[in-house]
Amino acid sequence: MLNALTIDVEDYFHVTAFERHVRRDEWDSYELRVAANTYRILDMLDEFDIRATFFVLGWVAERVPEMVRDIARRGHEIACHGYGHELVYRIGPERFRDDVRKSKALLEDICGERVIGYRAPSYSITNKSLWALDILVEEGFRYDSSIFPVLHDTYGIPDALRFPHDIVRPSGVIKEFPLSTLPVRVGGKEHRLPIAGGGYLRLLPSWVISRGMRRINSVEREPAVLYFHPWEIDPDQPRIRAGMKSRFRHYINLHKSEAKLRYLMQRLTFGTMEATLNNCSYGVESASVHAY
Repeated sequence: MLNALTIDVEDYFHVTAFERHVRRDEWDSYELRVAANTYRILDMLDEFDIRATFFVLGWVAERVPEMVRDIARRGHEIACHGYGHELVYRIGPERFRDDVRKSKALLEDICGERVIGYRAPSYSITNKSLWALDILVEEGFRYDSSIFPVLHDTYGIPDALRFPHDIVRPSGVIKEFPLSTLPVRVGGKEHRLPIAGGGYLRLLPSWVISRGMRRINSVEREPAVLYFHPWEIDPDQPRIRAGMKSRFRHYINLHKSEAKLRYLMQRLTFGTMEATLNNCSYGVESASVHAY
């Protein structure tokens, strides 16, 4: 079964974990490492003959437009990660619309292709910001991949559907591809283990993620999604002074990421998010449209 491989194209100083320590107006003073790391990823994808979806931050695209064009030239899908990496539920509807409109237009102008997919910074479409889905429909997006069906201190809708489905909103319908989780029983209760990538990729053994995604494919008959960031294959990146929790989340096992990604690419079938959605049969859970 085809699974979606996705890359959130942002740099190490953009992450929400460091927002209290890295001022937005100082971003241009930091060493830009995203392009070199993205080209490493492109070479790795060529090696495994995999096409992926790159959710590109508009701020990055503005500074390295040739990189965005190269991503598209090499057969990958360009999608939108917003412009300024601000949490959706914090900036509100008006600023959110301006942010996605600016980024979408910028990406389309650079790559010469229509951008139909969106992923919120730090998965910040939650129960507090479902209005964002209406704006995405109105701005011409066909699918979203921002809802993480887990409980987390920054993001998540714990009871959200786990697999691709259509969401009905007042402004229309949008396809949702949630981040992958695996049901596990702990202490007699069912919990959702996040296996979609990012920090979970760096914390969990590769075989756990591989088996979890294979189970989603073979038992639940659904596609999975894997995500990571270019900075996650860059253990030599500059260190940001921040709190212990933020440093742990960001720097843990950076040196293991590339090997883990190669392990998964050898064992699972991946493609773009658009191709995976087009190939998706919409299983039992996602057979009917869902109103959030």
